[in-house]
Amino acid sequence: MSRGRPLAAVESLPALPFDSPTILEVAPLFRELQDTNPVCRVRTPAGDQAWLVLGHENVRALLANADLGRSHPDPENAARFTDSAIIGRPLSSDPERDRTDHARQRMVMNRSFSLRRMEALRPRVQGLVDDLLDDLSRRTPPVDLHEAFSFPLPALVISELLGVPAEDRNDFRRWSEQAGAMTGRAAAAAALERLQRYMRVLIARKRERPAEDVISDLVHARDVEGRLDENEVVKMAAGLLFAGHETTVTRIDMGALLLLVHQDQLALLHADPSLVTRAVEEIMRVSVSPTGVIPRYALADIEIGGVTIPAGELVLVGLNAANRDGRVFADPDRFDITRDRNPHVAFGHGYRFCLGAPLARVELQSAIGTLFQRFPTLRLAVPLEEIRMKSHLLTGGLEALPVTW
Repeated sequence: MSRGRPLAAVESLPALPFDSPTILEVAPLFRELQDTNPVCRVRTPAGDQAWLVLGHENVRALLANADLGRSHPDPENAARFTDSAIIGRPLSSDPERDRTDHARQRMVMNRSFSLRRMEALRPRVQGLVDDLLDDLSRRTPPVDLHEAFSFPLPALVISELLGVPAEDRNDFRRWSEQAGAMTGRAAAAAALERLQRYMRVLIARKRERPAEDVISDLVHARDVEGRLDENEVVKMAAGLLFAGHETTVTRIDMGALLLLVHQDQLALLHADPSLVTRAVEEIMRVSVSPTGVIPRYALADIEIGGVTIPAGELVLVGLNAANRDGRVFADPDRFDITRDRNPHVAFGHGYRFCLGAPLARVELQSAIGTLFQRFPTLRLAVPLEEIRMKSHLLTGGLEALPVTW
């Protein structure tokens, strides 16, 4: 088992790209290293050293490992991924507390995001989809699908689920986008603080008038069960609001784009609408994010792919490349909505499987399935080359998606 050794110069390491060459492709560096050196040292966009871990098997193993987390014994001097206020640096200096807090918070949230509860939301989600598409049908094309459909749907759904007033969605959209910037840490941190202040006010209201929503669940876990402290309630609520709409907006945009670009697959979906379930899983697999990785820190020595990563070192878990691993996915670059074996890691895995995955699936299945049923002649209103990705944001997404019909 080899162990990480100091290298002579950070500049001699491969530089991790901030984004892929196109919005639908995995960066060439990831492809090369996945085949030749799947656990290797790289230079982050912030200029620090990190371990890049690629390959489906390695990535799944890391995601299921409790010794990977968000803490570091010396946060101020820890390696940085980017200047992001959310993922740029460690969250704490106590690895053991990192493990126990993560497990405790997940247990609290499991009740609020159970598969049964998310499935019960399906009729309401479908109603929101229908309303938005009714409005879209009354517009004169071309229309920006991102603004008319992809953004408002997840914002409305997460507002209802959390108990956030829907009329505030433009405010939390602005704060979320600013907080998700991968550069300009001070401004991003200020936006994150503004989002958390908003949540403190809302939490106080829920304390006075609890309802059937997730923020009320968190308040109950804090005030009645004593399972959370006040700062945890605030940060968890703000995190859910941020992740609960930003990431789904991106996937609706990317799903629509993938189907519009791959007309053969769209024809299959038109012929058999039941393929929407597989289509959503393939959209999750094929869609790329700007960074392509999840940054974490080794809380203890971790053995992976024949290498020992020392405790305290920055680890970049390569999701994009893992989802295009030819050892797992036949013809991995092909967008294939009939794929019947699709163990993608877009929602994470094991210890870090996304709590919001059942909700995201409900939203995406309703959104993608209904969109193309209602608008069978939907097509891009601009050449693909003019579609731009938000590579400056943690969650990525499209700047706009102009369509016509």
